[in-house]
Amino acid sequence: MSRIKDLQKNLFGGTTSNARQFGMIFTLVAVVLFFQIKTDGLTLQSGNLIALTQQYAYISILSIGMLMVIVAGHIDLSVGSVAAFVGIVVAKAITEHDLPWPVGILLGLAVGAVIGAWHGFWVAYIGVPAFIVTLAGMLLFRGGNQYIGNADTVPVPEGFRKIGAGYLPEFGPDTGYNNATLLLGLLACLAVVWREFRARQVRQQMEGADPAPLWISILRLVVMLAVVAFVTLRFASGRVGTSFPISGIILAGLVVVYSFYTRNTAGGRHIYAVGGNARAAELSGVKLRRVNFFVMMNMSILAALAGMIFVARSAASGPQDGLSWELDAIAAVFIGGAAVSGGLGTVSGSIVGGLVMAVLSNGLQLIGTGSDMVQIIKGLFLLGAVALDVYNKSQGRFSIIGSLMRPFRREPVADPVALAEASREDVKAPAAS
Repeated sequence: MSRIKDLQKNLFGGTTSNARQFGMIFTLVAVVLFFQIKTDGLTLQSGNLIALTQQYAYISILSIGMLMVIVAGHIDLSVGSVAAFVGIVVAKAITEHDLPWPVGILLGLAVGAVIGAWHGFWVAYIGVPAFIVTLAGMLLFRGGNQYIGNADTVPVPEGFRKIGAGYLPEFGPDTGYNNATLLLGLLACLAVVWREFRARQVRQQMEGADPAPLWISILRLVVMLAVVAFVTLRFASGRVGTSFPISGIILAGLVVVYSFYTRNTAGGRHIYAVGGNARAAELSGVKLRRVNFFVMMNMSILAALAGMIFVARSAASGPQDGLSWELDAIAAVFIGGAAVSGGLGTVSGSIVGGLVMAVLSNGLQLIGTGSDMVQIIKGLFLLGAVALDVYNKSQGRFSIIGSLMRPFRREPVADPVALAEASREDVKAPAAS
């Protein structure tokens, strides 16, 4: 038994608990394999994978921002309406006022920042619960979308459409594949190799930490590189003119940036501290109002970006844009392991949760399931996945959510005042912000 535990510890990176972090990924793999069999191979065809990335990139972008909001202990119900409002504003500005589309993108991000600052002001400085503020925002900006657009669709120019419907360009010799996607896959493989051996190097330098056997690292590399190579060839071998979508590039960049921010910066740790115990965090020197303002503002900026990507893919902005997007984003975050009470969650977990829901929806559509049953099954899947995980955790068994969030599990705080006294020597914190 000890050898099995040691193997798990080495194979999945450092501790036995880290091995359990792959539980949600195994769930995703199981869903993919199920629909791959049920659809006679359609799920993993190049065209379907490319369409899947484009169709759900905006939901994944929303889930990144929603993760930070939920970790901080809030909820945002306005993201779909904000995305629709920004979409119609940008479409009108580009089409009717001859604004260059790159400037239109900057305008959309600026509008999202202003909306986020409005929400953040009420939440952080006035003290109105985020649920109420964003519920009001959902009504306000949905009405704004219909008022500005007059309930009509507004087309956008070809250049703007590239951020939602564009692909990596073709260049170089004819290899039968998209060379830009092959190059992207090669860079991803190099990043995987560098990350693995960098982790070994760091572990060797840690006092009292022995690195895993070399064959374990090689096995991990073989598995990860095989997955990257398979995905790369799938995206690179689609019909002529298609490749890895630009929206997927944007999403991947955001995942890297926000994963680094939440894991490796003081600002990211402050968000988890506020969600874990806001009072103790404030007494320890964390600027509570600043954190709450930031997560609400950041959410609206990402909602603005998601709205523009959707409009670009649809080639027009319409009155039905953004409907129920907030529910999809919240579902992705909770399936990915975030806690309702805040303080727990990861960007990667939210992305995997979003992929699970995306593959589920896509697979059900491929096998001819009606839209009504798709919604019913998604709702039951969400409820069942979270309920099963909560039950397993209460029984002391393997818990996907619990294991995914273990790196960010907050320690119990007996007395916030005592915590503040203990940290006063290192951090000079004001009694009130």
